[in-house]
Amino acid sequence: MSGSDILGLLMVYLYVAVLLIVSERLLGDRPNLSRKFVHIMVGNILFILPLFDSRLVITFLAAAPFIPLTFLISPYSPLKIKHRASSYGHGLGLVYYSVSWTVLAYLFFNTPWVTGIGIAAMSYGDGLASLIGERFGRTTFSVLGDRKSLEGSLGMFLTLMVTLPVVLIYYSQNITPVIILGVALVSTVLEALTPRGLDNLTACFGAVAAYIILGGMSV
Repeated sequence: MSGSDILGLLMVYLYVAVLLIVSERLLGDRPNLSRKFVHIMVGNILFILPLFDSRLVITFLAAAPFIPLTFLISPYSPLKIKHRASSYGHGLGLVYYSVSWTVLAYLFFNTPWVTGIGIAAMSYGDGLASLIGERFGRTTFSVLGDRKSLEGSLGMFLTLMVTLPVVLIYYSQNITPVIILGVALVSTVLEALTPRGLDNLTACFGAVAAYIILGGMSV
């Protein structure tokens, strides 16, 4: 484990700890906003990825431990450990989030911008889709009892059209408008059609798959 790996681990755990404390202390009386705050802001981890030198460290020490940790603060935990960010809304949403990050960290260690695209889709895109939909959603529909809105989907699409280029610029990758459009569209549609927090899987992996299929890896 290199010094850069250690710095990356410290930054990841410190950042997540600060987010949980802030969400609980400042937004504790608004559990939905607290949950979405964590959901969106955890996405900034994508800017820490370049610090890691080891695939095993980033996968099994930085990402994978959050799978059991988020489960233990979920409503399904056998322990009495609760946090409003996880106990409100889709109880396993943050667990799926952690699973997605772990899989991407392992598969795309050598191309971290691909991991960044997946994280951006499920954090910024999906998170803002929910907030915008709850605030401005008028044209609603239901997917297996999960309420969605066209306004929320539009918010996610526009968010990704802005944030995906930022991710690629950060990683010094070329920006192709057609690819950005395709990734944003695919991820948005999958989020809209996926219920029960599983959109943290489908929107994420769908964005990555679209990026690869549309030729993003070879640009």
